[in-house]
Amino acid sequence: MPDIKENVPAKEPGSGSCEPESSEPTQEDENSSQDNPSLSDLTETINEVSKMSSEIGLNRDFHGEENLPSNRSSEEGGKDATLSRGRPFAKMGKKKEELRQLSGRSEGKVKETMHNDFWDHLKEQLTATPPDFSCALELLKEIKEILLSLLLPRQNRLRSEIEEALDMELIKQEAEHGALDVPYLSKYILNMMTLLCAPVRDEAVQKLENITDPVRLLRGIFQVLGLMKMDMVNYTIQSLQPHLQEHSIQLERAKFQEQLNKQPSLLDHTTKWLTQAAADLSTPPSAALDPPDSSNVAGPAPSEAASNSEPLSPTMVLSQGFLNLLLWDPENEEFPETLLMDRTRLQDLESQLHQLTILASVLLVASSFSGSVLFGSPQFVDKLKRITKSLMEEFKTRPEEAMKTVSEQVSQEIHQSLKTMGLAALSSENTSSLTGQLENIAKKENCVRSVIDQRIHLFLKCCLVLGVQRSLLDLPGGLTLIEAELAELGQKFVNLTHHNQQVFGPYYTEILKTLVSPTQALSAKVESL
Repeated sequence: MPDIKENVPAKEPGSGSCEPESSEPTQEDENSSQDNPSLSDLTETINEVSKMSSEIGLNRDFHGEENLPSNRSSEEGGKDATLSRGRPFAKMGKKKEELRQLSGRSEGKVKETMHNDFWDHLKEQLTATPPDFSCALELLKEIKEILLSLLLPRQNRLRSEIEEALDMELIKQEAEHGALDVPYLSKYILNMMTLLCAPVRDEAVQKLENITDPVRLLRGIFQVLGLMKMDMVNYTIQSLQPHLQEHSIQLERAKFQEQLNKQPSLLDHTTKWLTQAAADLSTPPSAALDPPDSSNVAGPAPSEAASNSEPLSPTMVLSQGFLNLLLWDPENEEFPETLLMDRTRLQDLESQLHQLTILASVLLVASSFSGSVLFGSPQFVDKLKRITKSLMEEFKTRPEEAMKTVSEQVSQEIHQSLKTMGLAALSSENTSSLTGQLENIAKKENCVRSVIDQRIHLFLKCCLVLGVQRSLLDLPGGLTLIEAELAELGQKFVNLTHHNQQVFGPYYTEILKTLVSPTQALSAKVESL
C-alpha cells in the first residue's frame, strides 16, 4: 500500500466493563513547516484545508489496511482486527518512525496481554457452572452493531431482520433462563457475514464455520468483521474519490487565490521556474553519454525530446518544469509557490529515483559479466535487488563503503549461482573488473550511472506525455529489470503533476503565454498531461 496514511477509528470489542482498559496511542503532530517564512501562511492554509482530500486524489490506490499483530496464529482466532486497530496511515520522518515503532512494540505487548486476559476471562465465564453470559452478551451486542454498520441505507429488510434475530433484550432473557441457543446465533451471524462480505472474505468466513469452541469462534468473528469494516471503508473511499478530488482542486485554488490577492508577488518563483524550463528546452542539448550499444536502444533519445525544430508548447514547458523539480537544489529557496504543498512528495520521488538509478546501474554492470543465463532467472535478479536495496540507507552517507559491500556480495552471488548451475566461473580478471566497476558506481560522474539517470528521466518525461503504460512498452536499454519499480515511480509522478495542473492550470496558462510563441500563446490553455 501506498505511503498515504490516516487514522481509521474503530470500536473495540468489549469496550465496556468486560474488557480491561487500554490506552489509545497519542496522535502524532504531523504538521510540517516550509523553509520560506514569507510563504508560511500559504503553506499552512493549504495544508489544513486540503491535506486528506488531496492525498486521496493523488493516490488512486488509496486504501486502508488492517495493522494486525504478527505473532498470533490464525488457529487461535488469528489477528484481533478490531482489538488491535493500528494507525496504518500516519506518515512521518525516519526518526519519528523509529520512535513510533519502539513505542508501538511496547504498547502492542501490553495490549496483547490485556486482550489475552480478556479472552481467558470470557472462557472462564462460559465454562463456569452455571455459565456466565455477561461478557458474551456484550460481544454479541457489538457484533450486531458492526453488522448493522455494514448495511447500505437501502437495505431496510436486512436491517429489520438483524434487529429481530439479534434482539438483545430477548437474548438476555434466554441467557438468564438457561435457554440461550448458541448454535443458532452462531450460524445466523456467520450466514449474515457470508451475505455481507466481499468475495475476498468468503474463505475466511467459511473457516469460522469449522470452529466449535465458542471463545475461538467469537475471536475469529471479530477478526473477520474487522476486515469487512475495512473493506467497506475502502469501498466508500473509492466511491467518493472523484468528489473528494474535485473538492480538493476547488478548495486549494480558492485558498491560493485568497493569498494571491493579499500578496500579488506570490507567483514570482513559479514564473522563474517556468522561465527556466523554457530556457532549458531552447538550449541545444549536450551530447549524452551512452554505452556503445545505445544505437540499439528503443525509444527516442533525450535530445529528440527537446528538439529545437519544434516550437515550444505550454505542455512541453510544463513537463520540463516538473522534471527539473526532481533535480532541485535543496539550497535554492525559490521553490515554486504552486508546488509548496507537494515539496515533500517531490523530495521522496527524487530519493526513489536516485535509488533506482543505483539499482539499475548495479544490475546492468552485473548482467554484462554473468550473461543472460543467470539474469533469465527472476529469483536471481530479485536476490541482487535485495542486496542492493538493503544498503541504500548506507549509500546516502557512505557511498564508497556501501558500494564496496554491494560489489562483494554481488560478485559472491554470481560466483555461487554459476557454480550451482554448473557453468564456468568468472576468471580472477573478470571478477576484479566486476567489483571495480560496481564500486565506481559510487561516483556521481560514473558513466553507467549517468546514462541510467538520463534514461530514467527520459522515461518520466514520456510518462508525462504518453502515460505510464505506453511508456513501459518501449523502455530504454538497461531499465527493463526495474520495470515494476519504474511503473510505481512513474505513476506517482504522473498523479502528482496531474493533480497540480488541475489546481493551478489557470495560473500556469497566464504565465506560459509570455514564454511561448504568439501562435502557441493563442491556445495556451494548459491541458491535463
